Amino acid sequence: MARVLLGVTGSVAALKTPVLAEALVQAGHAIQVLATEAALYFFAPEAVPPGGFVWQDQHWRVLTDVQEWPGRTSGRLYQRGEPVLHIELRRWADLLLIAPLDAHTLAKLAVGLCDNCLTCVWRAWDWSRPVVLAPAMNTLMWEHPWTCRHLQAIGQDAGLDAGPPLDDALELINRINAQCPRLRVVPPVVKTLACGDTGLGAMAEIEAIVAFVQDLTGGIQRQAETTA
Repeated sequence: MARVLLGVTGSVAALKTPVLAEALVQAGHAIQVLATEAALYFFAPEAVPPGGFVWQDQHWRVLTDVQEWPGRTSGRLYQRGEPVLHIELRRWADLLLIAPLDAHTLAKLAVGLCDNCLTCVWRAWDWSRPVVLAPAMNTLMWEHPWTCRHLQAIGQDAGLDAGPPLDDALELINRINAQCPRLRVVPPVVKTLACGDTGLGAMAEIEAIVAFVQDLTGGIQRQAETTA
């Protein structure tokens, strides 16, 4: 069993969050969902299994920026010595899964912006631990030149060989998955999207995402068994 931090961003594919969370639990993992504010437009936190991470003496089905900065809107200030949520989540998780990863958050990850709890976790992530990304966006957003640029930047941070820029995002994903030991990108698929367009960009099937997680967490489990 591994501790999986499931980051959810503001793609329509966030509708599948309860099903994905349940599939990870059924695969034997402890999970904690961490959602951006935009992601909460697409699923109800009550539909997600209780998380395995304890914060403020309780289990949260879904963590958001509200827990990262409690009382900020009412004027409360941070007190020195209080735990920092994105650091505690980084310490807790064996693997970071972001599914769906929308175009906006992909851009943030690529350039290191950290303006919410999830992107702060990414910026503070310990790269001795694995990451799985499952992009999901409109076809024309997926085909935009910045998608390859952002994937290339993330891949190079994770060990991708520097080489000529690619203009084929799927080919780039194949290179990342082959060369980066701690990073996997689950390729999107062709579907009729929620907006009515048909094309490449839909989030991969739940089974495919779980398979990528299983591939990387198998090493974690084997290492734990070896050191036990």
